[in-house]
Amino acid sequence: MNKLSIKIFEKSNDIAEYLAEFIISKLNLLSDEDSFCLVVSGGNSPKNIFSYMALHYKDKINWSKIKLFWVDERCVSPKDIQSNYRMVFDSLISKISIPLNNIFRIMGEENPITEAKRYSAVINQNVPTYNGMPRFDLVLLGIGEDGHTASIFPNNLSLFSAQDICAVTIIGQTNQNRITITGRIINNADTIFFISTGKNKAEIISKIVKEESWKIYPASLVNPKNGILKFLLDKDASFLVDL
Repeated sequence: MNKLSIKIFEKSNDIAEYLAEFIISKLNLLSDEDSFCLVVSGGNSPKNIFSYMALHYKDKINWSKIKLFWVDERCVSPKDIQSNYRMVFDSLISKISIPLNNIFRIMGEENPITEAKRYSAVINQNVPTYNGMPRFDLVLLGIGEDGHTASIFPNNLSLFSAQDICAVTIIGQTNQNRITITGRIINNADTIFFISTGKNKAEIISKIVKEESWKIYPASLVNPKNGILKFLLDKDASFLVDL
């Protein structure tokens, strides 16, 4: 993993403000024809941050310039409480003015293999390329307590070298199908932010930032060689990190 950049915030609202201002700064650099390709993830940390942004940045961010993608999705209905799309819709999309044509959700209710191929094509058609691969402007990732990120878990690290843009993975404990963007595409992004809050994430965060852990945890394999990687942590998530 390249040298880490870690930013520690007092609370999740401060992370939301940092993220929103970062997006605004990037939007200000775009030409009239360009869009900002943003990839979001599920989980409680981003839910709180999206809710804050919807409340305080509804009119400050030019949402019409943002193309919204998902890094992964459970194979469930978009109305299911487990759906990452539903979480982002409830906390953000339903409260802002973003064109429907700018929302590119993974259709978790469809056949997983067919949908992984369809979503790969959607990404190819709507995201600029760099090094012959789609290049997102910003990818927001979470970290599970087992070190997983997106839907890449410790038992399927091969998804970081997979040639596909999207892949289907099965979660062992629940036998649930998920669709995920693969590690190769994640690592081709211009900027990646790991967002993590809460004391329950402190132990895994401290392990991931140690170089010797890189072979064990999927989150340690996030390493954009031609991009920027930052950890945005609140005090609770960072208290075991040696800075």
